[in-house]
Amino acid sequence: MKRFSLSASERIKSRKDFEYIFSAGNSIYSADGKIKSIYVFEKGNSAPSVKIAAASGKKFGSAVWRNRFRRIVKNSYRLNKESLFNVCREKKIILKIIFSPHKINERSNKRLYQEDVLPGILFIIDKIKRKLE
Repeated sequence: MKRFSLSASERIKSRKDFEYIFSAGNSIYSADGKIKSIYVFEKGNSAPSVKIAAASGKKFGSAVWRNRFRRIVKNSYRLNKESLFNVCREKKIILKIIFSPHKINERSNKRLYQEDVLPGILFIIDKIKRKLE
């Protein structure tokens, strides 16, 4: 794991993983309610890791807005992932997280900025860390 990157091995890509996380995962909402997160963790013998994805449906806005949301979420996570990864390495856990918008959409936020999303991502990361410890 590189410190400030988000490599292909750190992303959730398969449809099977998405379906499993949405069906068996636990939900967490950010303090302001703008972002929803669904996560699953497994204790495994393989190398501990954290995998993420950012998903947003058509009801949240245009394709341009949704892609910007995904980019901002991935960047916010990428800059703050180290503490979460350390907890997973310590506990030997494989953690999979999907971030999605909840009360934030294109109608309420025409232009989306990092400052709109970052506090919610930090809150969710902190809450997941506390549940794992």
